[in-house]
Amino acid sequence: MNSITKLFKVETINSREVTVEFIRALWHLRSLLGTLLMAFFALCAAMFWLGAPVETATHARVSFGATVYYCGVTALTIGYGDVVATTGIGRALSMLLGLYGVLVTGTTTAVAVFAVQRAVKRDARHAP
Repeated sequence: MNSITKLFKVETINSREVTVEFIRALWHLRSLLGTLLMAFFALCAAMFWLGAPVETATHARVSFGATVYYCGVTALTIGYGDVVATTGIGRALSMLLGLYGVLVTGTTTAVAVFAVQRAVKRDARHAP
């Protein structure tokens, strides 16, 4: 056995098992995920009506679809800069969207780690 394998206790796992556990964990969190999705669209609507998002190049007000794009890019903490909020409320909503994105990313990461752990435990129980 390789010394690195001994040091880190490397185990092989079935990717299908991880996927099944991930979907199962997401199913158990469906009410939380639904609430987070509704909160996202509420923030999008608030941004559209109160944040006055505009295109950076033309300073023209953007459509609701472009506002959803802006909110998604902001929540993912990418922030291209092609659409910006122009009011104080819009900037505050942008900060909330950033925090929202960290929450969703953390939740997704935690669920993924949980799924891998469950798959490893399940494999260990069924190992010969």
